[in-house]
Amino acid sequence: MTGTTIRQWTQTLQDQTIGETCSADTWARMWAPSLAKLADLVDTFAGTPDALLSIHLRRWPAGTRMRQVGHDKARALWRAMGLPWPPAIAAMRGNGRARKDPAGVRAFSDAEIDRLRAMVQGSRQIGPADLVAWDCLAAFGLRPAELQGLELRQEGGTLVAVVSRVKRSYKGRSGPRQVPAVAPASWPADCHGLYQRWQQHGIPEAIETMRSPGERFSQQLRRLKVADDLTPYGLRHAFALRLGLELGLHVREAAALMGHSPAVHLAQYGLRLDQPGLMSKVAKLTAARAV
Repeated sequence: MTGTTIRQWTQTLQDQTIGETCSADTWARMWAPSLAKLADLVDTFAGTPDALLSIHLRRWPAGTRMRQVGHDKARALWRAMGLPWPPAIAAMRGNGRARKDPAGVRAFSDAEIDRLRAMVQGSRQIGPADLVAWDCLAAFGLRPAELQGLELRQEGGTLVAVVSRVKRSYKGRSGPRQVPAVAPASWPADCHGLYQRWQQHGIPEAIETMRSPGERFSQQLRRLKVADDLTPYGLRHAFALRLGLELGLHVREAAALMGHSPAVHLAQYGLRLDQPGLMSKVAKLTAARAV
């Protein structure tokens, strides 16, 4: 097996895949880079196919989504080539559960959100439109990509985000929706004048055309030296916890506001939402048994 062989079969797989199971854009983003790395590795490797695949997958930490992507793309190539997939390599894929924090998702606390706002405001490299974008992520629990085409409205005394971007994934599809602001308790009722600032500055123009707006926010977090375990999605997680723990919304209601199914909501936030009530219930039952 040579790198040239891998590249030839990659082209065959591309012809079979684009238009059938993925778009040209998805191929360019997800398939091509992973299979190109595999071909480059073959050019410099003289071991067995099992050892080759093992080294290829160990580029990414065990249990991560990127490891899973690398595994699935390589396996599809092996299938196209008519080669058996080694059981030992199949075991390396993992499902991500082993890496999950037993405490549940890592969300921004209200204090951390306030510190982030202060750092964004104090940065010379991050403008007022970026602060509007950050505040929208926090106040409405949006995915970064949902800032594209976003509109804000004042409906009575409530600030509402009108999300128009449609998201499709293996977990399902989410369509347009309206989300009322549920900001951290430390924020003023007008979310620091968010509606007026949105009218004045809007969302950064670059975000409207970016393939992955989350990268822009991740880069800003690194520039601001925010804790490594906090990501832009940490603001969405914080929003979900406010809906459940502070407002007491039913899972179905919270899921509708966040644009996904109740099953996904429970899978993502069940630990954080259920644990406090479960601990309290067990404590009460234990105390009653001891009487």
